[in-house]
Amino acid sequence: MRSQLFLLGILAFHIPCSAAFAQAPAPKPAAKPLAKSAPTQDSVPSPVSKHYPILIIAHGNEPSWSLRLGMKGPERLDRLNYPPIVLEPGEITPDDTGNSWTYNARDTATGATVVVKLTRDVCSDGMSDARYTFRAEVNHAQIGPLKGCGQSSPDKFPEFRKKNQLDMPDDTDTKDKDKEKDKKTVLDPITNFHSPVATAYLDTGGHVIVSHGEARKAAGIGAEPALSHDGKKLLYTRSDSKSGPERSIVLYDLDTGRSRDIAGNNVRQAFWSPDDSRIAYLKFDGKLWQVWTAPASAPEKAAALSAQNVDALHGWVNASTVLASDTQNLYWLSEDKPAQTVPLKEIYGDSFQIMSSDTIRVCPVNPDLLLVSAYYLNTPAGAPTDSMGINQTFFLYELKSRRRVILGPADAFTRDAEWSRDGLQVFFTRGVPAKGALVTDRMFWDGTGEKRYSPGISLVVGK
Repeated sequence: MRSQLFLLGILAFHIPCSAAFAQAPAPKPAAKPLAKSAPTQDSVPSPVSKHYPILIIAHGNEPSWSLRLGMKGPERLDRLNYPPIVLEPGEITPDDTGNSWTYNARDTATGATVVVKLTRDVCSDGMSDARYTFRAEVNHAQIGPLKGCGQSSPDKFPEFRKKNQLDMPDDTDTKDKDKEKDKKTVLDPITNFHSPVATAYLDTGGHVIVSHGEARKAAGIGAEPALSHDGKKLLYTRSDSKSGPERSIVLYDLDTGRSRDIAGNNVRQAFWSPDDSRIAYLKFDGKLWQVWTAPASAPEKAAALSAQNVDALHGWVNASTVLASDTQNLYWLSEDKPAQTVPLKEIYGDSFQIMSSDTIRVCPVNPDLLLVSAYYLNTPAGAPTDSMGINQTFFLYELKSRRRVILGPADAFTRDAEWSRDGLQVFFTRGVPAKGALVTDRMFWDGTGEKRYSPGISLVVGK
């Protein structure tokens, strides 16, 4: 017995030493114990797996946002009351621990960089008792940082179950088509929109046509139509002189079919307040154009809202504030607070020229989001032009992030873009003036679903 224990002790003592002797030249069979020996503290660690999490839905609050992280990486960023942002996935790198991954992407509309960091760690969104698998940090170069949680959600990615084109042949045309297909795939169809019940537009003869359901009425010859939110009353501008600037604002009642002037001399661009109780319009005093307001039921009680000289009125922001502009600035003119100003150059950037005929509309569900119709400084290649050789389009602009996205079709001449009441649709005049028929088209705020909507131009939505 003692001899057996002694023999085991010798073997135990010599096992670690076998590694040292393995360093010297020896027959190949003698090297096998080295492969089985346990690694020492100075050994090189095993490579970290480069597999990264996919099919993740990340989200956060204050502000509310969500991110789709698909087969190739980040593919779409959503924020409450903003159109979705399509992302182009880029390089993905893991950290040394294998518990955190950095996903790089690009905003396809603006080119801004987007970095997403996903960490495998228990996470709470602070709004419920739910616990999530990942902590998520999104940093958009224009929008800024967003923090929240993530969870594997393959059931939210049905398009990837049928998609077999991820590894396509190295063909440029095929890749370009695939990218466009991918972009359409990640944008869910908009189905919760509400088609307008009441609209107004100008026909080819200059008549203001009011449409309510299936009924259509001609209110008179004029321009700058504005429908009340209930769709029952119309304001428009009538020219009172063939050679002079004299103009009046007319109120047309759809129920009675009667019209009456509510402001005269030199006035234009009337708009209804959000609750239809007041109107705002521009009035010229011989030197300056200023914003005036009046009770809708007593237009004779009109008074100047601000002494600011402006060139254009763009509508109401809320019950006490209107949006107006000159050739330099955009103004928020209010009854109960000092005027706020943003330089138009900041909004237009280097791609568009500032003109008094431009229209700027505040999104009805998000005052931070503007819809701007303007002329290009340099007409894009292949785009149609008017008699001056320039092209007009429309774009979205976010005041806080300064993010600008061209929404108008690249192959068209478009103007007078207007929001629907639900903020999901944009109506615009399509066609080159004096070069063919002009019509009204509609598209969704994410740039999808363009279709012919009605004849005529300068369409506005009431109800």
